[in-house]
Amino acid sequence: MSPREPVIQVTELTVRYGAAVALDQVSLSVGAGELVALIGPNGAGKSTLVNTLSGMVAPAAGSVAVRGRLAHVPEGRQVFGELTVEDSLRLGGWRVRNRDTRPVHAVLPKLVPLRDRRAGLLSGGEQQMVAVGRALMSRPDVLVIDELSLGLAPLVVADLVAHLRELNARRGLAVLLIEQNARLALELCSRAYVLEAGRIVAEGASAELAESARVSDAYLGGVVTDAE
Repeated sequence: MSPREPVIQVTELTVRYGAAVALDQVSLSVGAGELVALIGPNGAGKSTLVNTLSGMVAPAAGSVAVRGRLAHVPEGRQVFGELTVEDSLRLGGWRVRNRDTRPVHAVLPKLVPLRDRRAGLLSGGEQQMVAVGRALMSRPDVLVIDELSLGLAPLVVADLVAHLRELNARRGLAVLLIEQNARLALELCSRAYVLEAGRIVAEGASAELAESARVSDAYLGGVVTDAE
């Protein structure tokens, strides 16, 4: 797949839960090898978009195209508490019959001494590493991460971000990061979309969005004096 060829293409996507509209004509794209953020407040529809990309929610209108293999790191990590770390990783590779966990250990070496521990006994940061490693076992072209930083200490988040940067640089892995922590998302990703009440209200280069009054005041706690 050539660089910047879309691995995710969402076009005028509408999703409804009964009479309630969760996503209203949302369009976005993620190119091969690209780091893209989707930021917005709680309840904006971010997780609905992720679940639609993963095939768990059906669109009411519009289209979703995923080219290549997509892996989903769900909100709240959702590890199987009774499984060991090693078995949790192997579970992630079952569709591609990938049982070799050594490539994941090379990227996430902190999992090596934990391989025989039950996932339910790990810290939140360790469980998030397991969730990322489990997704990597499917050898994805694009990784969709729903709330990477949720409930984690800043140092743990910084460590996970460093791993994502390495995966992107070394393997060309594309990432769609769904985050409430706008500062984190805009620092990691070169491009971003802002989702509010089910609609894309802003998009563009992360640096430009960070300087806009709307994004700065609403998500970064800053004050920008220039007009958008």
